[in-house]
Amino acid sequence: MLGVVSSKPGNPDPRTQDETIAEHAQQKRPSQIKFVRPAQMGLFANVTCWPPLGQVTFLKRAKNQTGSGSTDKLRFTVVLQSARSLPEQPWDVSIWHNVKGDWEALPLEKRDPPFVPMECGNALSENCHSYTFSQDLDFPLTGKHSAFTVRYRIDEYSPWQWVNEQFGARDGDLVFEPVPTQLASSRSLGEFINDLNQSLQIESRMSESPGTLLWNVKGEVGPAQGAQSVAQSLEFGSPKDFMRNFSLVRIWSPWLAPRHGTDKFRLTEDGLLISFLLKGGEHLVLLAVSGVDNVTTVFQSGTNSEIIISAKNDNRRESKFQILAAVGSSFELANSAVIYEARKVMRPFSEPLVSTEVVVDALPGSPLGDDIVLVENEPKAQWMSSWYDGLAYCTWNALGQDLNEEKILNALDTLRTNGINIVNLIIDDNWQSLDNKGQSQFKRGWLEFEANRDGFPNGLKHTVNNIRRKHPNIQHIAVWHALMGYWGGISPDGEIAKTYKTKAVKKVEGVAGGTMLAVDPDDIRRFYNDLYSFLSSIGVDSVKTDAQFFLDLLEDPEDRARFTTAYQDAWTIATLRHFGEKAISCMSQTPQIIFHSQAPTNKPRILLRNSDDFFPDIPTSHPWHVFCNAHNSLLTRHLNVIPDWDMFQTSHPYASFHAAARCVSGGPIYITDVPGQHDLDVVKQMTATATDGGTIILRPSVLGRTMDEYHNYNEGHMLKVGTYTGWAKTGSGILGLFNVSSRKVSSLISILDFPGILPGSKDEYVIRAHSSGAITRIMLPAAQDSLLSVSLETRGWEILTVYPIRSFTLRDHNGNENADKESISNVAVLGLLGKMTGAAAIVSSDLRLMDNGRLKFDVNLKALGTLGLYISDLETKTVENNFMVMLSGVAVPQHTVRKSNTGCGPGGKANVLEIDIEAAWTEMGLSSGWLNEVVVHIFMS
Repeated sequence: MLGVVSSKPGNPDPRTQDETIAEHAQQKRPSQIKFVRPAQMGLFANVTCWPPLGQVTFLKRAKNQTGSGSTDKLRFTVVLQSARSLPEQPWDVSIWHNVKGDWEALPLEKRDPPFVPMECGNALSENCHSYTFSQDLDFPLTGKHSAFTVRYRIDEYSPWQWVNEQFGARDGDLVFEPVPTQLASSRSLGEFINDLNQSLQIESRMSESPGTLLWNVKGEVGPAQGAQSVAQSLEFGSPKDFMRNFSLVRIWSPWLAPRHGTDKFRLTEDGLLISFLLKGGEHLVLLAVSGVDNVTTVFQSGTNSEIIISAKNDNRRESKFQILAAVGSSFELANSAVIYEARKVMRPFSEPLVSTEVVVDALPGSPLGDDIVLVENEPKAQWMSSWYDGLAYCTWNALGQDLNEEKILNALDTLRTNGINIVNLIIDDNWQSLDNKGQSQFKRGWLEFEANRDGFPNGLKHTVNNIRRKHPNIQHIAVWHALMGYWGGISPDGEIAKTYKTKAVKKVEGVAGGTMLAVDPDDIRRFYNDLYSFLSSIGVDSVKTDAQFFLDLLEDPEDRARFTTAYQDAWTIATLRHFGEKAISCMSQTPQIIFHSQAPTNKPRILLRNSDDFFPDIPTSHPWHVFCNAHNSLLTRHLNVIPDWDMFQTSHPYASFHAAARCVSGGPIYITDVPGQHDLDVVKQMTATATDGGTIILRPSVLGRTMDEYHNYNEGHMLKVGTYTGWAKTGSGILGLFNVSSRKVSSLISILDFPGILPGSKDEYVIRAHSSGAITRIMLPAAQDSLLSVSLETRGWEILTVYPIRSFTLRDHNGNENADKESISNVAVLGLLGKMTGAAAIVSSDLRLMDNGRLKFDVNLKALGTLGLYISDLETKTVENNFMVMLSGVAVPQHTVRKSNTGCGPGGKANVLEIDIEAAWTEMGLSSGWLNEVVVHIFMS
């Protein structure tokens, strides 16, 4: 039985397989009709394409492109794999596209692989035949949208098969970057919005994001009525000709999460940030601003993709809502435009300069002025990097809610026994003195500042002193508390209620709903000053403040207006006064808090929980957790915070998956291991030993975020999280790759996918895979074939780092037979090997050719480990004759310097020099003194 050839929408000649074979029989080889069994057409292990199928590919011209011609070139590359148990076939592959308007085929030529099959993440399988096909296609320089798919057949006499129907892949989308004239400043918002509501007040603004258009949109919202604020809805209009949309929505009052769509805009939750990819190549980004004059604004959707503005006013008078709109040639530019403008909108009137070392009653009121600077009266020297970069341990999942001193000390002893020296400790929920024992946490109230007697019979100070005495490696100890006391507020029978003015407040119905007692806003500054004075006095120097969304749950509009800003400002002032930057804001992704407390830049950055919790016992939650954090960071990376992707456990099926995500996040890393259940290999890959013996993480310079903002989770593509470390041009782009689907996924990765790489640049780079140490050949962003192939199994991940190459011409001056012979060395400093983000260990590096003909590397590292140097011609050199390595001006033992014993480069060349800095440091008995860096000098001849 013969199958049927699949027809592609737009195909002018859909035919059955019988008709195709009959045609070949008449025109080609009438005596040799080749019948293909249906089973034979399912022989593929994988079909991978660049640009990728099912995703949006943004085609950007190089910066030095003159634009004198009417077209540029795009190269399609397809990698096809079939089972090795079957015979090799000639195969025929083509791209079916509508770049020129009508659908047509672009035949691809079989070529030697132009990409690098990285030996990482279960890349190209040894059990498969692999074939590569590619071809160039002219595309217009002006903004345009096109689609394409891949079709293939075993040979010219076999029927075509369509990738989208065989593998469930969507068509790929090509979006051509608009030329600058398309975003002329004279264009109005109405050119991008159908049926724009004329009742709105729309003002064009000067954007701080280059090449973008920006508008401020305002409208009236009526006063609160009675005991509730009623949201009022207003239709804004619908975006014109969009092909994809992305939103950050409120999945619950404390948390944001991404939502995606194609050419239909539909939200089932309230949106805070929404973005549309228009077919002309522009990105339209809208941001709903809240926290101004007690108004909360969100987005909703209509039945025909209309954007609905929903605003709630807590005032007893009419007020205004605000949204910001921007259009740019990239999402990041348009997104930056609305965030920068939001900071201006939130900037309050100036207040006089004050110090926090004053009586509480003299502290500034709410809101804080933009020029208010909070300072310490008695500043003390401290490395803030130990708070941001120190490995942390949290008791929550590890020890549970039945917390006591013995459990904490036992957990710390076990960590030390296993060689895990944490720097920060977070004592999480249930250390407090609470009423209503045995009831739900939402029914329990806070009695007093001191810890509960059952778990901490000698008081919290005794516990803290024991921790610091037994574990001097722990530099910072934080305790958990809710913003309004505990989950059930303040106990009416406790010391707190007797000391401070309180008020009974009602929260909206739900899990956390009901009435509870809270400290009145009139007394909240005194409360927080007293609480944090107590904690400081017993040795606690940091806090994790949770349940901040309770402010958003207050039902009475008068309570919301009084409590919201008063509590935020009181907490901010108290944390800065007593703990500086050492605070974690949790469950606080509510619009009013985001704009009032997290957007302004007039105070130091604190840590902000970036998503819902890590749930160790829910397998399906783990890929989503990473996906959600990567997309939430599109917003939070622009706030005055460091996003915190939450704790995780190293002894878990997804342990390394989570560890890799935390490393590329640019945020802190907390583990919450059950005592004795640790994966030391995972810990070593994400940490390094500092010169003072502490354990630090290697945070990149730039906060990580998804590189594909319109990537739908349900489409199952490889998640790409991008970050960057170091200075521009001399630093390294880092790409974390994660399989968030339930099946194996493959992708061709372009060097242009890495942050910091400019299209058309003639700079040279190599890319290294963390999992195997495999290194590509030298690549150029201007080259069409700068690709590499990666495949990931379920739960699979990989971290790729791109390094800039510097070339030097060395001359032999040793007077031997090679005297004055020149050789070219291409070199790069790789950072610490074996670490997921080892490049982030580089504080600085300088390479220069000395007068004696030697090449000198000056490298400063923030931690100990094995330093790697990429040297293209290393195979022609020996450690004994060509290298000298010095630490603190003293030569290291020669056995700590070696060529890599694994094939790292193309062809299996061992072109990485390894210098075991940690072993040399220990053997030489070196000390850093006041300097918390490692200074390494390498001389190469």
